[in-house]
Amino acid sequence: MFTPGQFKRFDRTIWLASPTMHGEEIKYVREAYETNWMSTVGENINQVEALIAGKVGCKYAVALSAGTAALHLAIKLAGEKLYGKSDVGKGSLFGKHVACSDMTFDATVNPVVYEGGIPVFIDTEYDTWNMDPVALDKALELYPDIRLLVVAHLYGTPGKIGELRNVCDKHGVLIVEDAAESLGATYKGRQTGTFGDYSAISFNGNKIITGSAGGMFLTDSIEDADKVRKWSTQARENAPWYQHEELGFNYRMSNVIAGVVRGQIPYLDEHIAQKKTIYERYKEGLKDLPVSMNPFDRDSSEPNFWLSCLIIDREHMCKQVRGDSEYLYSPESGKSCPMEILDAIDSINAQGRPIWKPMHMQPIYRMNPFITREGNGRAKTNAYISGGALGQDGNPLDVGMDIFHRGLCLPSDNKMTVEEQKVIIDIIKACFD
Repeated sequence: MFTPGQFKRFDRTIWLASPTMHGEEIKYVREAYETNWMSTVGENINQVEALIAGKVGCKYAVALSAGTAALHLAIKLAGEKLYGKSDVGKGSLFGKHVACSDMTFDATVNPVVYEGGIPVFIDTEYDTWNMDPVALDKALELYPDIRLLVVAHLYGTPGKIGELRNVCDKHGVLIVEDAAESLGATYKGRQTGTFGDYSAISFNGNKIITGSAGGMFLTDSIEDADKVRKWSTQARENAPWYQHEELGFNYRMSNVIAGVVRGQIPYLDEHIAQKKTIYERYKEGLKDLPVSMNPFDRDSSEPNFWLSCLIIDREHMCKQVRGDSEYLYSPESGKSCPMEILDAIDSINAQGRPIWKPMHMQPIYRMNPFITREGNGRAKTNAYISGGALGQDGNPLDVGMDIFHRGLCLPSDNKMTVEEQKVIIDIIKACFD
C-alpha cells in the first residue's frame, strides 16, 4: 500500500488537463485589440466559425460564450420545433420528459431544466462508459411522451451513437448531441458533433483546444444557425432601434476569445496525438495491475483521448465509502480504491479526479426518473448500495454507479513528461503493494 512521503513531490503541478498554448493565439488576440474589434463581432469569430464547420464536417457553426450556452440554445431550439413557442418564463420544454445521459457533467443536463423540462436519466454501458441504447429503448417504452434525447460523449470517447440514433428514429425522438469533450473524435469515420439534430462543442479551459471559454452550436440548417445567432444576441429584430419580439440571451462569443480559439485550431490533431500517447503509456505501464483503462470500440470509433481513466477490478477494491462531500477508505495489501490513488497522486503535486458522479446520484436530481436496461432503476440502485441487485451477467444493474465507485481520471495533461508520467504509474503500483 502507498505510504505518504514514499515519493518525492514534483516541483510543479501536473494538471489533469490544462491549456496548451503555441504563440499564434496572441497574434489573433492582438489583432482584435489593434483593430478595436473587442466585442461580439469581428474577423476572428468569422474565421473560427468557418474553420470549425470545415473541421467537423457540418455546414454552419455559431460561436457562443460557452458550451453550456450552445447546449441551452440547441435544447431551446429542439423544444420549439417539437412543441412550439411557450409563454415567457416557462421554457420550450415546460413539463416535458427529456431523456438524458446519466454519467456526465451537469452542464449537459441543466439546460433541459432551464427550459422547463424534466430529465429522465439513462444508465451507462460498460463498452464505452456512455449511454446504453438498450436502457434508452426501455425508457422510451416507459415514457412514451419523450421526444428529445440529450446525449454526451464521455471523456472524448464516442458513445454508441449509431445505435442510439436507430432507437430514436424508431420512436420519433430528436437528438441534441453534447460533443463538448469529444472534438476531433470520430465514430465510423465521422466526426462527433455531426450526429445530432442539434450539436454543441466546448472550448473551456481544460478542453482539447481552448479559448479559455467559449463554445459552438453546430448544424446543417441555415435557419437553425440564424435562429441561434439571433437568440444569442438578445433576440434583436432587424430594425433601426432595439426591437425585441421574443426572449433572447447574451451568449455570443467575443472576438478576443475567438482569437485564442483561432490560434488553437491548427493544433487539434497534434493535441489528440499527444493525448493518445499518454493513454497508451498508462495502458502499458499499468498492464500488470488489476485495472483497465477507459474503453472504446476500436472497430467503430477513434476517441480524442481527452482524459485517460482507469477502473479497478471489483475483487481488488479496498473498502471505500463516499458521502456527498467526504470519504473514507481502508488501505489493504493487494487492493486499492479511487480515493486512495487520488490522494497518493495529490501528495506528489499531481491532479486526478473522480469519475463524473452520475446525475441520478446528485442531490438536485435524486427524485428524477432513472432507467436501466432492466427498467426503472431507483429501487435497484438502493439494493446495490447494500451489496445486491446484480444482473444475470453478474454486473450491477446500476452501471453508472459501479463505474463511479471503481473508476478515476488520471493526470492527462499533454505537457506532462514521460518521466513524470512514469512516477505517477509507479505511485499507482505502490497503492496495490
